Amino acid sequence: MQTLTLNNGVEMPALGLGVFQTPPDETRAAVEAALELGYRHIDTAAAYGNEREVGQALRDSGVPREEIFVETKIWISDYGYDETLHGFDKSAAKLGVDRIDLLILHQALPSDFDRTLAAYRALEKLLADGKVRAIGVSNFMVDHLTALLDATSVVPTVNQLEIHPYFQQRAVLDFDDRHHILNQAWSPIGGITFYPGYGEDRRSVLQDPAVTRIAEAHGKSPAQVLLRWGLQQGRSVIPKSTRRTRIAENIDVFDFELGADELTALDALETGRRGGPEPENVTLADFGRAIPEA
Repeated sequence: MQTLTLNNGVEMPALGLGVFQTPPDETRAAVEAALELGYRHIDTAAAYGNEREVGQALRDSGVPREEIFVETKIWISDYGYDETLHGFDKSAAKLGVDRIDLLILHQALPSDFDRTLAAYRALEKLLADGKVRAIGVSNFMVDHLTALLDATSVVPTVNQLEIHPYFQQRAVLDFDDRHHILNQAWSPIGGITFYPGYGEDRRSVLQDPAVTRIAEAHGKSPAQVLLRWGLQQGRSVIPKSTRRTRIAENIDVFDFELGADELTALDALETGRRGGPEPENVTLADFGRAIPEA
């Protein structure tokens, strides 16, 4: 498994299993299958409602805890300094771990950014206390990152974003690169994961002729080509699946390489169309939801 070194020196597997929209009763089997197949990075979130099942799978897998990189996210309903510290307690208890490898803020909250900053300062406290190994953010745009860097002392290690050939967010990627923030892709194969109510009319990049041609040339699937595209550009990728065959396929991407012309062809597929909600539109009124206690 290829690893990436975060800006604080922590090493993280470049590819992980995501469990967004994975029902709790399917999460345990998916994570157990992934760990059996060689995954060592699991990405979940308080808002997914399946941290407890991820934790059960970690314990049942027989893989030593120190070999598994666990990433989770604080939801906006738990933003605020004390609230975020308690959010860590809830997540750690559900996961059944004493320390979380990577803890990130799930969204910016532009309508109450002071609350977002307080949440991030809580992450800094958790990092200083050794309760997490690394901290970061998700779905933060350039203006959110700029305001965060101006007001806090620890540069995020990761910014998890929607990134696939149809939606590349190059301005954010470039900003992250300049500040040594690792870009991490959710929905890295595009057209699979989506938010209800967003992007229903989108096309699947898996079916794009440019992608299928490259896949045929390498004897790989379109999904494997898209994951390889992200990895070769230095990103972390978090594909999701509950099917063992797909979970196995998604990790089988380290035995081939895309050529420069192929990378260029994939880069040219940009549509500028986001699949999830606009980060500026995320508010507690529309997206707030109580995160249950452990």
